[in-house]
Amino acid sequence: MLTSNLKSIVSDNVLHAKWLNTLSYMENAGAKKISASEHKENVNLIILKHAAEEHRHAYYLKKQISKIDGALCKTYTNAELLSPNHTKYYLHALDIAVCRYLKAVFNLSGYDLKFAAYLFVTYAIEVRADELYPIYQAVLDDAKSKVNVKSIILEEEGHLEEMINQLVSFSNDWENHATEVIKIEKALFDGWVTALATELPISA
Repeated sequence: MLTSNLKSIVSDNVLHAKWLNTLSYMENAGAKKISASEHKENVNLIILKHAAEEHRHAYYLKKQISKIDGALCKTYTNAELLSPNHTKYYLHALDIAVCRYLKAVFNLSGYDLKFAAYLFVTYAIEVRADELYPIYQAVLDDAKSKVNVKSIILEEEGHLEEMINQLVSFSNDWENHATEVIKIEKALFDGWVTALATELPISA
């Protein structure tokens, strides 16, 4: 379903611009979530690097829109996003659901809960990015589009490795908990993809 949706999106300049803008919005929202999870003083290099790179991805994706039509999608208003309600709900809902899960399992609160949520939410998002961006790039290649996300794919792979390293330090049983978090993310992502499909031409 995702591949067919993306083919429909890439074949339409307005939809494609909105798609890039939507991805940019989500990367920007992710960067802000990372920054919001930071301790006031105890901030490591990986967190700073990750937040900076997510912001860069947001900028890079936004800039790619000019390869389609520089007049499109200047802001993150609902009219310039695909499935804006689901898009804005996805990360927030994931964060809340993961916090509830971690609070119940680890009895965490305050900064400890924020940091644990950062680890698991970011892990789930990186797993998703590792799937989504290569599929999108393949569709771009098939369409011979000027847009490309190859640099993001490389950086997201690095992010995933970094998150796994941090999760190993967090819990010996991190993989089982990560599996539960992935289930939460998948349900939200599937809902988002379904919502995207409703905005595409009937032939999609």
